[in-house]
Amino acid sequence: MTTAGNRLERRKARTRSALITAAQRFIADGKPNAPILEITQAADVGMGSFYNHFDSRDELFAAAVESALESLGDYLDSLTVELSDPAEIFAQSFRITGRLFRLQPDLSRVLVNSGPSLIASTKGLAPRAARDIAAATEAGRFVAPDTDLAMALVAGSLLGLGQLLLQQPDRDDAAAADALTAGILVSLGLSRAEAEELCSRPIPLGAADLDQP
Repeated sequence: MTTAGNRLERRKARTRSALITAAQRFIADGKPNAPILEITQAADVGMGSFYNHFDSRDELFAAAVESALESLGDYLDSLTVELSDPAEIFAQSFRITGRLFRLQPDLSRVLVNSGPSLIASTKGLAPRAARDIAAATEAGRFVAPDTDLAMALVAGSLLGLGQLLLQQPDRDDAAAADALTAGILVSLGLSRAEAEELCSRPIPLGAADLDQP
């Protein structure tokens, strides 16, 4: 590709990224019906540029949610790569995600306001959680023969936790995330003692650095 072509591709990528980032802010603010003009103004791009990347506002917002979910999914994968027990991988991922509602408030609002997209998306949290639940069941760690039903429990619990932490800023997010994770692990077949032991282990949360689009 020529130098001019490379510059064009980089410019297009920056424009798309700016639109997705702006859309995520509108989703986080609970404004899914924001006019396209407002979105392009927030992204500092022209209206014509919008239609070079997306056919509609709904398509942009779907891409924005997918991008947020995939960034979070990649982050969780990077923190569980050294674990071998699928039950521990699931537990650690849920515990970390619960803490991110405070550490990454804009991202958390995107997740909470995306609602059903959390379950239906083929990117990000849902496929990874389903993978870990299926692996833990196959390994005899969980008793969850219906992965879809288990996912309904997990996704509903995560959205409820996020809403609770956003509404109650003084609540201990770590304690809440760990208590809820332990309850889910028991529902998936672990003993209460083992569930609580898994949820007492240290987690490599660090600074919660997530790559944004």
